[in-house]
Amino acid sequence: MPELPEMETYKRLLQQLIGGKPITGVVINREKSINIPTDQFSRQIMNQKIDTIDRRAKHLIFRLQNGSCLLLHLMLGGWMFYGKKEEQPDRTVQVQLSFGDRHLYFIGLRLGYLYLFSPEMIQSELREIGPEPLDPNFSMNAFQNIVKNKKGSLKTTLMNQEAIAGIGNRYSDEILWHAQLLPKRKMNELGQEEVVRLYQSIRLILQKAIDQGGYMDPLFIGDNKTGGYKMDVHGREGKACPRCTTPIAKIELSSRKTYFCKNCQH
Repeated sequence: MPELPEMETYKRLLQQLIGGKPITGVVINREKSINIPTDQFSRQIMNQKIDTIDRRAKHLIFRLQNGSCLLLHLMLGGWMFYGKKEEQPDRTVQVQLSFGDRHLYFIGLRLGYLYLFSPEMIQSELREIGPEPLDPNFSMNAFQNIVKNKKGSLKTTLMNQEAIAGIGNRYSDEILWHAQLLPKRKMNELGQEEVVRLYQSIRLILQKAIDQGGYMDPLFIGDNKTGGYKMDVHGREGKACPRCTTPIAKIELSSRKTYFCKNCQH
């Protein structure tokens, strides 16, 4: 599932590619991917310019000229591609938005969605999401206040969107490896130095992943920004830990595949 770094990368690239451009065509191949009847959806967004594109946690918000918004959540397996018809990937497209001779393809939206909302509905939809971990206001003190009464594991706490926005299964593993903390540890059992280390690792890993374009496939042909981030532990069971060379272990934690180093995470 795309997480904060991937969606931030998408946001920045799409703002350059389609920001200020009108939607000239709409194709809906899966009605469950949208929230209102197809004709109504198409009619309300046709010829509307994309004013701005914002990100909140793992969501993108396409703000249209008429004040309405498209809320995107790719969920598990979802991705996007932007290009001409002849460049379209050989995959099932659930939704397609056209911008002249180029199209934004939404692919793999079996669980994901592109919903048309008013700004007020967007605010209501996202009201339970916690603070953005790279926001300037997300200080060490703010982090301590969030986690001081959390009794769950480090991994599940990091993935809790009501606690902290945008961290999922992959980057929780990466953050905990960098902080040298075991994913099963309880948040309320951490010492002060460990809490500081975890806070610093959250910000460092997420910013590094953004700088390197996250892990997703390219958004368009010639895209050399997306997909440069290489995981240190997630998905690397049995491979050498980059820090101590111990084989990376995998367990199930809260029904999630979790990767870590038994030797250098404590």
